[in-house]
Amino acid sequence: MNQHYQELVQKLEEISHLSGVMSTLGWDQEVMMPIGANEARAKQMSALAGVLHERMTDPALGDCLRELREKNTDTLGTVERCNIHEALRSYELETKVPKQLVQELTELSSLGHGNWVTARQENRFADFAPVLKRFLSLKKEWAHCVAPESQPYDANIDLFERGTTMAMITPVFDRLKQELIPFIHIIQEQVNQPDTSFLQGHFAVDRQEALARRISRDIGFDFEKGRMDVSVHPFCGGSHPTDVRITTRYKKSNFIDSLYAVIHETGHALYEQGRPYAWGDVPASESLTMGIHESQSLFWERMIAQGKPFCSHYFAAIREVFPDNFQNVTIDAFYRALNTCKPDFIRVEADEVTYPLHIILRYEIERGLFDDTMQVDELPQIWNELMQKYLGIIPPSDALGVLQDSHWSSGAFGYFPSYTLGAMYACQFYRTLLREQPDTEDQIAAGNFAPIKAWLNDKIHRQGRLHTPQELVRQVTGESLNPDHFIDHLQHKYRDIYGLG
Repeated sequence: MNQHYQELVQKLEEISHLSGVMSTLGWDQEVMMPIGANEARAKQMSALAGVLHERMTDPALGDCLRELREKNTDTLGTVERCNIHEALRSYELETKVPKQLVQELTELSSLGHGNWVTARQENRFADFAPVLKRFLSLKKEWAHCVAPESQPYDANIDLFERGTTMAMITPVFDRLKQELIPFIHIIQEQVNQPDTSFLQGHFAVDRQEALARRISRDIGFDFEKGRMDVSVHPFCGGSHPTDVRITTRYKKSNFIDSLYAVIHETGHALYEQGRPYAWGDVPASESLTMGIHESQSLFWERMIAQGKPFCSHYFAAIREVFPDNFQNVTIDAFYRALNTCKPDFIRVEADEVTYPLHIILRYEIERGLFDDTMQVDELPQIWNELMQKYLGIIPPSDALGVLQDSHWSSGAFGYFPSYTLGAMYACQFYRTLLREQPDTEDQIAAGNFAPIKAWLNDKIHRQGRLHTPQELVRQVTGESLNPDHFIDHLQHKYRDIYGLG
């Protein structure tokens, strides 16, 4: 048993190290690589994906896993059993997919990103449509390989949010539409809208960057094991908990978007830096689903950084950095402006009330693309119609509409639902934190974030993959995922901000 398990660990760590190289190449492509190298990088990543696939489908790995599966694993610890379970799942998944399909998906993902960047810059969806069509064909083929008994879109969702299906998501999203669309309409009818004029103006990028770095460090990001850069689309990447990389994008006319993108990505980064890598570079030490990952970024962005205690703590620093803009502004005015509910075109810049509708729109489009009730060439029109239906606005260009997200350029279908699942998890986690540590908001107002980070490290980050998402939520909060907490949070907070009865 011990010999087989040690052999398994060696193979799993090699796979993890190669995956880390792939992640670093992907980060470099979005941050540092010259655009002219796009084709060469695509071939490099395709070759590496082929090597990874060979390692992940190595018959010797399969023999090792079968030996372990047939033995009594009760003598092994929880971490060891988790590694065997996760490795078996991954092996069975990978061996169902031909190497050629893996390489084609990887090469298309690399080429697709450059294609998307150019199409977005030139506002030409037609230039991106062929990539999207090819991705849909390949992802349907992939789904047929890995889960022929499932709906193709369910198989893609499961890749990001294990155990979650359309049958589970659709009723929750329908309820959110039922609650949020009329609530947004009521908010928009209010005469007493927050003044946001001071959030627009000229904000020097170097000052924005310095402020973002300060706050990221304050809430716990370790810059000795991470870095911060600029990319077209904010993201968190890297190859290991000791090498975590976050990005943002800056606009001279608005510092809030970049600052809160940094806080969001720092939430992801804290999860990665907090993982139990002392267990080794093995599956048990990895993060859980994307929904749990999003819960960590949204926990810091929405539940902490958009709260009044956080605003109170950093208001003086913000006023010092941007004195011309905040000279006559109060803390309360800043808090209300920061939490304004106003439908907008860009998902990553949307407020927390309208954000779920951005996700629902994308979910319904992906579902339609996979069941063939929607066609790629019709997407700009479909997108605009749904934006009008859900948020009452129509994007003036495809760059501000159907081309705004990078996800489809890498074939990441099924990812979007994780954002709103994560928002609901975050709210439920935060309510539990307040119950267990009642002085939390006083600590935030004093700038002491260490107890919060320690709580998240203990309850979530250091749990790795020892539990399913459903088990983790029950273990942390005492109940299953409950969307009532999310809806109550939004209605209570925004009724107070807008003075609604």
